[in-house]
Amino acid sequence: MTGPTASPPTLRRELGKWDLTAIGVNQVIGSAIFILPSQVVAQIGNWSPFAFLAIGSASLLVALCFAEVGSRFERTGGPYLYTRAAFGRFVGFLTGFLLWMVLTFAMAAVATVLMANVGVLMPALAPRVPSALALILIYVVFGTINIRGVERGSRVNTAFTIAKVLPLLLLIAGGTFAIDPANLSSANPPDMATLARSSLLLLFAFAGVDAALVPGGEVKDPARTVPRALFIGMVAITVLYAALQFVAQGVLGPALATSKAAPLAEAAGVAMGGWARTLILAGAVVAMLGHAGAMILASPRMLFAFARDGIMPAPLARLHPVHHTPAAAIVLQCVLVLVLALTSTFERLAVLANLSILVVYGTCCAATWQLRRRDVRGGGTPFRIPAPRLIVVLACLVIVWMLTSITLAEWMAFAVAIAAAVLIFVFRRQA
Repeated sequence: MTGPTASPPTLRRELGKWDLTAIGVNQVIGSAIFILPSQVVAQIGNWSPFAFLAIGSASLLVALCFAEVGSRFERTGGPYLYTRAAFGRFVGFLTGFLLWMVLTFAMAAVATVLMANVGVLMPALAPRVPSALALILIYVVFGTINIRGVERGSRVNTAFTIAKVLPLLLLIAGGTFAIDPANLSSANPPDMATLARSSLLLLFAFAGVDAALVPGGEVKDPARTVPRALFIGMVAITVLYAALQFVAQGVLGPALATSKAAPLAEAAGVAMGGWARTLILAGAVVAMLGHAGAMILASPRMLFAFARDGIMPAPLARLHPVHHTPAAAIVLQCVLVLVLALTSTFERLAVLANLSILVVYGTCCAATWQLRRRDVRGGGTPFRIPAPRLIVVLACLVIVWMLTSITLAEWMAFAVAIAAAVLIFVFRRQA
């Protein structure tokens, strides 16, 4: 006589509001904010703090759209799931593939900067081989933690979020007393073309909060949790970024534009001394470690969702029999990121990511209106953004404006990515 057949493992809903907020914050605050202040001020001068506020506000418009569509679903997949429900399987896969590509390039880009910063703090790891081995070890550790359960991964993610934000708050608090008002004065604002290009650069610093929506099948009460987590996360990130730029610019003045390696650390050193500089350098490493952990939690769920729906090979949809996590997808994601990080540069990876994320954002904003019109919902009462036509249109106009600064070479790289996605879709459909 045989016993009852064991049911297949399913994803566990263990992520609450603050877990999801921490994942979003951790995915956004990676390496970009530690190096971008000098690049932004070099492009648009002392108007840079206002640029951070402007792009943060624009990102909040997009986040509101994500909050509504995310509250309508209870499955894993994020933007892939939303656009598939709104516009069909093909558009959904293209959007999901672009998002997965963005997340993968972002992970690899941050990993390249992580290796460089680890080498600064520990010179023995500066040579290429030791730094590569250290990066591999980091990904093995984070991959193992996330395979052993989403709750474990979330706890580690929350700890890293707190550890990375505290030094930045210290810089804001201590640096405020060292600001020279003359360093903040500005005459003429930048022209629109320059502002659009710098906004594209800033977008990389704000991108990533949407990835927190990918593990939707593991979120408790998504209809309430998703909107709250996104709003809290985006407001906190915008205020933090603008304050950091304001303090760094006020402390360093013209020297900020030439402090390309570690502008925030230099500002901390001038304002509070060498110990503060070392603390911010260590905080940058912690931030990038936290980014890696958060991305390893979220990004493989895209591969899992593709495989679940038959677009990717079925083994990627298998869950660990004990921990109920997409173990095969996690391993594959870690391997791909390591290959990219060890063979490319931050600048090249960042350029490949920016255009794709704008297209993903635009598609999801359009999906917001379509899903509301059809009243698509997965369970519970979904969040509804106020003045939806105004917010969706404004979000789309901001995205189109940023797209005007994209170069021909970047459009060609994007076309190659789309062609690859189409080939994968056609091949898997025939198979």
